[in-house]
Amino acid sequence: MSRTAAEIATQPACWHRAADAASTFDGLPKPGERVAVTGCGTSWFMAIAYAALREAAGQGETDAFASSEFPAGRTYDRVVAITRSGTTTEVLELLGELKGVVPTTALTADPKTPVMDAADSVAVLDWADEESVVQTRFATTALAFLRAGLGDIPGVKSIADAAVDAELAVTEPLPASVVAAEQWTFLGRGWTYGLALEAALKMREAAGAWTESYPAMEYRHGPISITGPGRVAWMFGVLPEGLAGDVARVGGELVAREELDPLADLVRAQRLAVALAESRGFDPDRPRNLTRSVILT
Repeated sequence: MSRTAAEIATQPACWHRAADAASTFDGLPKPGERVAVTGCGTSWFMAIAYAALREAAGQGETDAFASSEFPAGRTYDRVVAITRSGTTTEVLELLGELKGVVPTTALTADPKTPVMDAADSVAVLDWADEESVVQTRFATTALAFLRAGLGDIPGVKSIADAAVDAELAVTEPLPASVVAAEQWTFLGRGWTYGLALEAALKMREAAGAWTESYPAMEYRHGPISITGPGRVAWMFGVLPEGLAGDVARVGGELVAREELDPLADLVRAQRLAVALAESRGFDPDRPRNLTRSVILT
């Protein structure tokens, strides 16, 4: 088993621990605050998901930005930054600019990095850190931590229930036709759009795969043209009415597990990325052209 696959399998336990940790952490956004969430790469996609979840929970206006694209001069009550390594240049530069201007909270996996001083409060999720370059369990655990801090969200399972779903997601066989496909399009609505973005990124990072990702209702506005025999449309969360018929009409294969928490379904996509990498002779622990952290000089 690759290191990446082993880390993927630990996610249910990590999420349970994240829920416990969130219940005692006092640096999370308060209901009613206007919040921005930021990060780079995978962390940015988790920020997108959390922003939509927080608004769905009715806790206040929440935006998400890549750290390099954070809008200068826009007013927030708190900024939340996600950085596994604690060393990402764009995140640290942004936190430096915000120091003393707006309260900041960071989520990281490494307590011995510059982010500890850059943010006003830091949640250290070091028990979800990874040896693998490709992020899997830290990203989902960070989102589980933030999601647990929101309490009850209409139409969204608790983290405890999501972890139960993840226990199935880490063990059940992946459909052979999905592993053997030549192209994959990931779709989501609301908070699950961030998961769709992340699933596509995992496939590209680990396996060099041809993947795309879109808001589900945008799929029929052009992206459906890429779907056909031997190609997959994968929906996170509730399937929009009529979408199944549209995918069938063009000869594609639809993957939609509406009974699973979408975060658990992301675990299945992570496993697909590893399986595809291995089938192509790639090492998922050593992805091409990637490093653990992007540090600009």
